Amino acid sequence: MKKQLLILASPSGGGKSTFARHLLSHYPEFRLSISATTRNQRPGEQDGKDYYFMSKSEFVKAIDDNKFIEYEMIFDNYYGTLKTEVSNSIRNGEKLLFDVDVKGALSIKKLFSENALLIFIAPPSLEILEQRLRRRKTETEEQIRTRLSRAAMEMSHKDEFDFIIINNELQEALNEAETIVKNNCY
Repeated sequence: MKKQLLILASPSGGGKSTFARHLLSHYPEFRLSISATTRNQRPGEQDGKDYYFMSKSEFVKAIDDNKFIEYEMIFDNYYGTLKTEVSNSIRNGEKLLFDVDVKGALSIKKLFSENALLIFIAPPSLEILEQRLRRRKTETEEQIRTRLSRAAMEMSHKDEFDFIIINNELQEALNEAETIVKNNCY
């Protein structure tokens, strides 16, 4: 069965957003799944295009109303995948690409295992991941330490994914991702 749901996950700074943009440009049949979040909107982001931006009270109400496939509190903000986002796409025969954290990926797999392809994008090492996070210059020292601590936990789940790509040489890793998608989704 060809998969409709392509789920990319990695530790923060592992490259999943780069992979998502690359794969979307090569496979335009896929549409990026839009997650809901309570984090502040960044410059240039659009509600309903980049994320569904919600207040914490709106998000908690949606949790209480069982509207999420998965959700999680990450770095003091909620992130989640709305059930309607996925069920409408599957029903309409659309292909969705997810750029989510590891626990989110595994939650989607639990509900949609027949239709989901999970790819874990791993850094070559935690030391290289730390260098990448520091180069971004978008987090405080405390945030970097929190992300690295979480990365170790996320790496421990990589064997639960269908494929693991080591993001060492970017172009080679992107080529590997293209091949995996071509062989499993088309």
